[in-house]
Parts: sequence; structure tokens; C-alpha cells
Amino acid sequence: MEGNGPPPAELHSLERFKGAFKYQGCGEGMEAMRAHEFSRLTGITYLDHGGTTLYAHSQIHHFYQDLAENIYGNPHSANVASRLTHDTIEHVRYRILQHFNTSPEEYTIIFTSGSTAALKLVAESFQWTCTESGDSRSRFCHLTDSHTSVVGIRGLSALAGALTIPVNHDEIYEDKSKNIPVGKEENCHTHHLFCYPAQSNFSGTKYPLTWIRDIKSNKLSPFSKIPGKWSVLVDAASFVGTSPLDLSLHQADFIPISFYKIFGFPTGLGALLVKNESGHTLGKKYFGGGTAASYLSGEDFYVPRQSISDRFEDGTISFLDIIAVNHGFNALDKFTGGMQNIMLHTFSLARYTYIILSGMRHTNGTPVARIYSDNEFETPDAQGPIINMNVLDEKGGIVGYAKVDKLANLYNIHLRTGCFCNTGGCQQHLGISDEDVKKNLKAGHVCGDSLDLIDGRPTGSIRISFGYMSTFDDAQTFLKFIVDCFVKQPVCFDKDTLSKLTRCGTMKESDELRAENLTNGKTKKISSEIAATHNSARMEVLPYQKFSEDQPVLNKNPETSKLIYHDNESITLAKIYLYPIKSCAAVEVKKWPIGKQGLLYDRNWMIVNQNGVCISQKQEPRLCLIRPHIDLDQGIMTINAEGMDPIVVSLEEGDGKQFPLQFYQSKVCGDRVKGLDCGENSARWISAFLGRQSFLIRQSSNFHRALKKHHLQVQNQALIQSSSLSLVNEAQYLLINMASILHLKEQILQRDGTSDSNSAEALTTEELIHRFRANLVINTMKPYEENDWAAIDFDGISFQIVGLCSRCQMICINQENGKRSTEPLQTLFSCRDRKMTFGAYLLHQPPATSGHCAILAVGSQAYVRRRE
Repeated sequence: MEGNGPPPAELHSLERFKGAFKYQGCGEGMEAMRAHEFSRLTGITYLDHGGTTLYAHSQIHHFYQDLAENIYGNPHSANVASRLTHDTIEHVRYRILQHFNTSPEEYTIIFTSGSTAALKLVAESFQWTCTESGDSRSRFCHLTDSHTSVVGIRGLSALAGALTIPVNHDEIYEDKSKNIPVGKEENCHTHHLFCYPAQSNFSGTKYPLTWIRDIKSNKLSPFSKIPGKWSVLVDAASFVGTSPLDLSLHQADFIPISFYKIFGFPTGLGALLVKNESGHTLGKKYFGGGTAASYLSGEDFYVPRQSISDRFEDGTISFLDIIAVNHGFNALDKFTGGMQNIMLHTFSLARYTYIILSGMRHTNGTPVARIYSDNEFETPDAQGPIINMNVLDEKGGIVGYAKVDKLANLYNIHLRTGCFCNTGGCQQHLGISDEDVKKNLKAGHVCGDSLDLIDGRPTGSIRISFGYMSTFDDAQTFLKFIVDCFVKQPVCFDKDTLSKLTRCGTMKESDELRAENLTNGKTKKISSEIAATHNSARMEVLPYQKFSEDQPVLNKNPETSKLIYHDNESITLAKIYLYPIKSCAAVEVKKWPIGKQGLLYDRNWMIVNQNGVCISQKQEPRLCLIRPHIDLDQGIMTINAEGMDPIVVSLEEGDGKQFPLQFYQSKVCGDRVKGLDCGENSARWISAFLGRQSFLIRQSSNFHRALKKHHLQVQNQALIQSSSLSLVNEAQYLLINMASILHLKEQILQRDGTSDSNSAEALTTEELIHRFRANLVINTMKPYEENDWAAIDFDGISFQIVGLCSRCQMICINQENGKRSTEPLQTLFSCRDRKMTFGAYLLHQPPATSGHCAILAVGSQAYVRRRE
């Protein structure tokens, strides 16, 4: 863009780009194939093919048919079934070599559990040389833009005495003229290893495969300076998923791959392709079943098998997974016509997305995204179908990747964030120094977490990647998401964006691109009202103590007056909710007793799938339609849902007389929990309603689950150790403020350009309250003032505030009908200066002495102590 003003008006719309970009790829039948083979993608935009691509329906079906029709025995046996397995495996080996345009005379396939295992195999068995002379010492050299699994080789190479040399891309081209004399090279028998990725898993940059020949012939720096013989390992895991690799032209010594990167399944299988003439550089100390030609158990005598694969495939290989590889290649060939088509198709999608995204501007002319790339996506020979970026606001500040990920979930967009197991690439592109990495670690950031910004600087980025079943609709959906969430209308474009779309020498004309105007996409809001009535309950405080609605609440704690300072404004408890079954509907009450883990019976039950994994509304929004009712007087919980007969579950834990007790080990928010199966009746009821095999589990009463570590800012250590959590995610209680709800509602209306009086689509106040699934709702005068409190007291019942609740896409589920929307998370992100917290976590602080159980009641006066 030239100047500071906005671009011409005709560039405000993507309609301008319609038909400007032509592409070549997998053919006109791609969309029909996707509809049939990947119907599970309906409504989903999957953009994490760099993590794993997806398997086709018929691929799995034919594999299942294969297993159902044949008997595959252990290939180490000699019976008919075992011979079938052996012959099938050998066929798959040949097919893999054929896929990479080579033969058994040139390369050997060693099956591993994945590319990481293949890299580890090389690290363990490479003939590292360690001598007193520095010149004769082996070198392990790797490109800094390498996967963690490549860099990790240095741990084993260093133990063997090798010297590690990390190099960046530019250093390889330095000092070409300083070659070592040929005679010195011939007399040196030291083995060195250089590893580099054929395609960066961070940025998608393709590094030259010609390096293989040039490095082995000592034409490039720093290899020309070091006497010895260089072997080259090309990490092809990212590359081979969308690009052809011709080993007849580029003969690396070692090539690790993972098959799930190519066709999605199987996931636990990879291979190391070894050039036969380089096999002597790999030695072994350990030998396992099947790798020995002969050995003695009484003395140190061992003779390995002849072939490279037989020497290194310890034990029984994963033969059924290997058979699945055959069906993966069948699907790939049938649906795409080969890797060349896949490369052109996926690059077209990436190029289109890159050009639009790089040309997109805020109304003040600042870029919408910062793209981390070494080129301008001009040719698939230099760039893979990966776009790495961070989103920028109007002021040029970076929007944290965790926030972008949460908003992407609202649009059913699956992408990846962080550093992608490639710290070197992350440092290179984001400008993160070694000291920054160490500083970030001290600040609590580790690989894979959601701590996206430290001191305003990014710790990682956002990666989207395309696969052979990706379409232009996927690219359009992502671009529309960026506009809807991060750009104030109208969206502007760089003046050169249109012309860039028409320039691509490798592309051929095909069907006109079906583009939509990104500025026409209005966020739809859910308009249905949530019912105001909820279950009432007659309450039991303790097994031997009952109370009625008319009974006065006596909670006075003389100690709290010393701890809680009275605020100038009136604060009252407006609503109380409990959620007996995790992720199911709320129960609203006027009074309720406090238990050891929170409100009595709050989140004491959860629903798990057939693998014992907890199901939440994120996976199954219809959980909110399951409505429990607690009757403490009768000691039962009644579960209702539309179209289902009610079912009754006892509040007692059970003794195994009604049904055999079955213990479940599961996880909630990363914590291990111990639960009890509530029986076959409840399992049948829930399975029938959800349409999937499910079970109702109750948390075991004797299981202690500690407070989350990141909430340990609470000063009272005895309170921390004695406190226990139910099946909640983070803390015992969640509190929200009615003033904050009203402020957020106003912001939603402003974003929609409507007002309360004329917007039928606006979220109601009650609906907003229910979406945040709090236990306690308070009335105050100021929105978000609860963020600054340290403690709160309700008529003598004291709570420590232990943190703020970071919100996810679950608040975008209508709790009345289970439908998803983009609100209120999208507005929460916009109006709170990209803060996505709403509500405070509480921990109950019981009095030192108490003769009765505390009861919370609506209308209670609250007093707060602010943080110092």
C-alpha cells in the first residue's frame, strides 16, 4: 500500500478477485470425492494437515475388509498365515520404494514407530568417531530450522564424542572457495552427519535437495572445512505429505518418514529409508527377536542377519499397520492421481491464501497479519502448503495465538499454534533470542502451553496447512474468519494483491474460483430465550440435619470481620446455580448448603465415553439438554430430557448391592480422577439420548483432588492442602458479576448495530448468565470490578479469590437448545482489549470452629477485600 490512506474503494471486496486466480490440482472431482470420502468434515475447516492429514472413509473400509477376509499371522513363523503376512509386508516395502522412485537395489526400508523413532535409530547406530585429534572427531551438523527430533540427536552424538554444529540457511553458502584438498579427504575415515528438513514444518520453506550432492562432495560450507566423509539425513516427514520425493535424483543416505503425514492412517508407523551403500555406517549393539542370524546365551557370540532391515527391525514389527499402508497408497492414487497433483493443488490453496492475507489491511493501512516466510509463494519448488503467521491489531500489536485459536474454534476451524516442535524456526522468524527462551521459561512458558504473549512479545505463532482433500472453501472460510474477528469493516487490500493472483508460472487455467465477498458475512446470533424457571429442591444440610426455605440462615463467622473490609457500595448475591452432572443443565436454587468440594453435589457426576474419557459440551453440545433435579429430602437425583422417560439416581454412593461397583480412572482438565460407575440403567439412558455409548460416573468420595497449581497464589497454605475439588475444571466455585454481564450485552448490541428495543436476535441477559455457567451471580455497580478483589464474604461465609476464568468456545453454546454461535466470545475478545477472562474462581475458607454447616442464600449481603 502506498501512503497512509485506505486503498481505492474497488479493492475493499474480494469480489474483485473473482476469477483472477486459476489453479491446477487434483481434478474436477475433488469436491465430490471429499463429500463422499470425508463427509465427517461437514461444517469443519481442517487446516492442520502439517500435524496429520486425514484418512479417507474407503481407505479404512478396505483395510477392515482385508483384515476380515484374511488371517495374518506373526511373520516370524512359517505357517500359511505367517507367510501371507511376510509376503504382504515385502510387497508394501516395494510399493514404498516405488512411491519414491527407487528400488530395493538402491534403498532399504526399515519400519519404525514413526519418523522420530527413525531419527533416534540413526543417532544410536551411526558410526560416530571420537579421537584425541580434533580433526578426526565426528561432527553432527544440523540446520537450526529443524524439528525437535532432529536436534535431539545431539544428546546421543555427544555421548559418542561427536561435536555438534548448528548452522542456519545462510551459513551453508559461505566460504565456497575454501575446499579441503582431495588427498586429505581420501585419507580421512571420519564419519560426519548432516541433517536438514526437505520442508520446514514451521514455515513450509523447501530447502534445496541439491544440497545432498553438494554436501557429500564438500562443495558447501561448513562441510568443506572439515576433513572426513559426510552422510546426509533428509528429514522428509513434512515434505512427503504433499510433495513428490524422487530418490533416483536426490540420493540422501537416510530419509525418515511417518505414514500418517501422507494418508492419515496408520499413526503408529514410520520408516527409515537407508541407501544401501551407506548401511555400513550404521552399527548395532542391542539385538532383539528376529534380528540375529545366530547367537549364544552363555557367551558373547552374536551374528546379525544379512539385510539391513532384518538387522534393525527388533522384535515383531507392527505388521497389521504395515498392511494398512498398502490401502493408504491405494486411496492416494485413486483420489489424486499422484503426488505431483497433490503438490500443485495444495500449493494453489496456500498461494491464494497467502496473497489475500498478505495484502489485507486495516482501515488505517496497517497489515492484518505478519506472515513468517522466506519467499512470496511463487513456486511449489520453494514453498510447501504451510502458512505461518500472527494476527496484528490496528496498532500493529500482536494478537496472542491462544486467543486466535479459541476464536477459530467458534468457526469450527482446526489449526495449530505454538512453535510446532521447532524452536529454531520459531526463534529465526519471530526474533526470539536464546536469552528470551530462558526468560520465557522462567515466566512459566513451556512448549505447547497457551502463554502466548510475554511482555507484549509473542512466544509462538499460528500455522495453517493444506492437504489433498482441502478446498478453496477452506481457504475462504479461514479468510472470512480473520475478517470477522480481527478487522473492522470495511476490509482493505494492498493495491497489488489482484495482480499477484494472476501471476504464477506453474499454474494452469481451470474452473473459475468460487469466491465470496468476505465483507458480507454477518455474524449470526442465537435468538431463543432461555426459560427462567429451574428446578427447586428441598434441601438437606447434613445426613442428620434438615432445614426449610423459611429457616433463617446463621452463618456468622466472627473471624471474618478481621479479614474482610466493607466496600462502600452494596453488593448482593443475586443467583445460585449448581451443576450436578458436569456439562449438563444447571439447577437454580434460593438456598444451598456448602460441601467439602463446593456447593453440595455440584459436579459430582460426569458422563464418559466407551473409553472412560469425560465428555463435555465442547464435544457434545446436547449435554446441556440433560436436566438433573436434586431432591435432598428423598436422597435422589432425577434426570430428565425431552423425549426420554425420567431416570432416578441415588445420591448415596452405593455399596455394590444394586449393581457391581466398577471403578473408573479418568482425567478432568488434566487431573486424574477416580470415579464409580452408576450402573447399566443410567448408561442405557444416556447412550440412547446421545446416540453413542456413554456411562454416568460419580466421583469417589474418598478421592482427593488438589487445587490447580497455577492458583496457588493463595497465602493460606493449610487451606490449599486441605481443599479438594469435585469434577470442576479449575476451582470450587465460579462467580460472575451482573454488571459485567450487562456491559458485555451492551457491547454485543453495539457490534451488531442494534439496540434492545429493535433487536430480535440479541442475546437476553438470562441467556448470557447461563452461558457462563457460574455458581454465584452477584449484583454490583461496576462491571469487571471483581477482577480486582482478593476475597469476598457472604453473611460470614468467606471465599478466597484464586484467579480469573479464561473463557473458551463453550460460552458460545445456547444452554436451551445446544446450538453454537460466535457470541459472546467474539465480543468478549473485542471489547476487553483481547482479554478473554470473565468471572472469578473462588475457594471456600471455612471458619476455624463451626457447629453447623454453612448455607448460601440469595439476597445475602457481600463484602469484599481488594487486592493490594
